[in-house]
Order: sequence, then structure tokens, then C-alpha cells
Amino acid sequence: MYFSLSIAALIGSASSAVIWDGRFNDFKSSSDLSSWSWSNQVGPYQYYIHGPSAITAYINFDPSYKNPADTSSNQGAKFTLDSTSFWNGQTMRRTELIPQTTAAINKGTVWYHFSIMHNNTNAPSIYREHQICFFESHFTELKSGWISGESGTSDPLLRWDIGGTTKWSTNWTAGVWHNVAYEIVFGTSVAFWHSTGSDPLTLTVPAVSASASSNGEDWHLGVLELPVSGQKDNTEDFYFSGVYIESGSLTKTVAGPPSSSSRIRRGTA
Repeated sequence: MYFSLSIAALIGSASSAVIWDGRFNDFKSSSDLSSWSWSNQVGPYQYYIHGPSAITAYINFDPSYKNPADTSSNQGAKFTLDSTSFWNGQTMRRTELIPQTTAAINKGTVWYHFSIMHNNTNAPSIYREHQICFFESHFTELKSGWISGESGTSDPLLRWDIGGTTKWSTNWTAGVWHNVAYEIVFGTSVAFWHSTGSDPLTLTVPAVSASASSNGEDWHLGVLELPVSGQKDNTEDFYFSGVYIESGSLTKTVAGPPSSSSRIRRGTA
């Protein structure tokens, strides 16, 4: 029998509480994600937005895939777009997970945390738009690559957007971990917290007015890539670490609060 996750989080912080834990500590392999279905909604993630191949073609876990500064995680995830990554007859390539939870991740003030990185091997295309860690209405998201409709044909930037308008950007250099927290006040605004490597999060863009709404099942952890005529479907890898949502107050350290897999067993601690 376990103490609740929120109590475990409070052990590490007097005022913040992890209300949904998407860190990958409890997965023996990515195949565990396949246990989820609409008739068997188990685990922390919904897994249905992907191509027709085995899950190991699209998502894999390994300690080398996490931000080394994320000491609350024992492994990270590599999300892959390949030549088969088409879901439900769409022309967009997609590999995404969605939180499976009844927690209030769509109410009040909450912080959506994740770290993201890419390597030189299978680097994301700078010639295509990638929508990353987005909500269904796209009120906030990261983007990379050439943005559809913009001038030119390529773009090396990683961007943070509100309603399709860029509020922050930086060159997306291979091998650099970008740590992100969306500070969402549902119905009102979104602020952007950011750092790189092991540095603590800092408020990078103060609150911006936004039509921030969610049904609690429409935050997409992963990547949607728009097609561009003449561009091949090369394999692209995206690395994620430290994925969780908290309320109360913001955890600024990349190490993060205790994860769900470190919950205390009654009678054994």
C-alpha cells in the first residue's frame, strides 16, 4: 500500500505537489505503453497517436535518453518519426503520448514540466514545422523547423508559441537539454520558464494572455510534423526527460521532486 503521490511530493517540498507524474521510471520497456487501450485505460499515458509498426519503432526508454541533471528519473524517452509515422490516414507524421489521469491538470494554476533535446544523429529537419508538446487548441506549444507559411525554406530555431505567435526562440543546438515549464493559469494566461543543462528554471517570458483551456486529455507529449513537398521523410529523434505536472508552486531545479516510483511503502520505511 502506498502513500498518495501528492504526499510523496510534499515530502520534498512544503508547497508544491505533483498531480500527474509522466516520468518513465516504472516502465521496463516501451512495450509497457501498449497495455493501454480505450477499454483498458491503465498507466500514466494514453498511447494511440502513432504509426502502424511496433511501439519500439516510435518510442524507446534508456538511461542515456534522460537529462543527466534529472536525478528523479532513472531513464528518459526517445520519440522517433520514421517513414511509417502516419496516424489515422493523416499526411502529418506523429508520435505522441497523452496523460491518462483524472487529476485536475486542466484547472487553476499548474506547471507542465519537461526537458527536450536532439542529437546530430537523426536530427529534426530544419525544413519542416514541428509542433511539440502542444494542446489540441495550440494555445501553447514549442515549435521547431521552418514554420509553414513563413518566408524562406529553413529555420534552425526552437520556439515557444502562444496561439501561433512566437514569444521566445533560440538556436536549437544538438546535445543541449532545454528544460521547460509552462505556467498555465487556465482561462487566463501562460508564462514560460526555461533553462538549459542543469541550470534551474528561470522566468523567461512573463504571463501572456491566452485562451488556455483543456479537457484534461489533450496535452500531446511528443511531436507532430507537417509535410513539405519535396522533403523526404527522414528518420528524426526527439529526447524527453522529467515529464510531470505540479500545482501549488513551481519546482525550479531540474532534479525535480520525488517521482511516483519513489513512493514510500507502509511498514517498509
